[in-house]
Amino acid sequence: MTTIFIAGDSTAAKKETDKRPEAGWGEYLEAYLAPGYHVSNHAMNGRSTKSFIEEGRLDAIDKALKPGDFLFIQFGHNDQKVTEDRGTQPDGEYQSYLAQYVDVAKKHDAQAVLLTSVTRRDFYEGQLNQATLGAYPQAMSEFAKEQQLPLLDMYQITQDLYQNLGYEETKALHLQLAPGEHPNYPEGVTDNTHFNETGAKQIAQLVAKAIKDAGLLPTTV
Repeated sequence: MTTIFIAGDSTAAKKETDKRPEAGWGEYLEAYLAPGYHVSNHAMNGRSTKSFIEEGRLDAIDKALKPGDFLFIQFGHNDQKVTEDRGTQPDGEYQSYLAQYVDVAKKHDAQAVLLTSVTRRDFYEGQLNQATLGAYPQAMSEFAKEQQLPLLDMYQITQDLYQNLGYEETKALHLQLAPGEHPNYPEGVTDNTHFNETGAKQIAQLVAKAIKDAGLLPTTV
């Protein structure tokens, strides 16, 4: 069986029960892949390219990868937090850390696949902020071109989705709850970064379509 390993942040990560209905797209990707492909989701909330490595999470993938597997790499949201230890500069450390993930994949004759970050739901006066992830999507794209690696441009894909849906409709994809609506969030929550289960499933479908369009793997979408 071919395994798709995911190294990434909260937008892809599996959530604990006390965080539901928050969800990550990596939880649902396998449902949209053809039989014979398994997803091993190592994405974690709050991680950047840097902190994921420093915590030994890439080492765990290194030990499990085998020839023919895939390593999907999606970071940017937390790399953008440059005032914190986990932050990286897009044209410096960010790409240097990405190279470490690629080296691990190459060592095992696995295929590294780079994904630009999914967008935030960042609207101002009804207009979606096209630069909400700063220079990180472009830095990822440039790195993919330089390394001659497959790129799934999830930033542009999700930007297009949000532009089409608009301000109100995109609320249905995110963790947004009124006070008392869910026991995990008694005071309510308005989160424009993290997905609910509906949103995570929709993004997973878009990732699967991008995989199919890139000719990487057979999918059911």
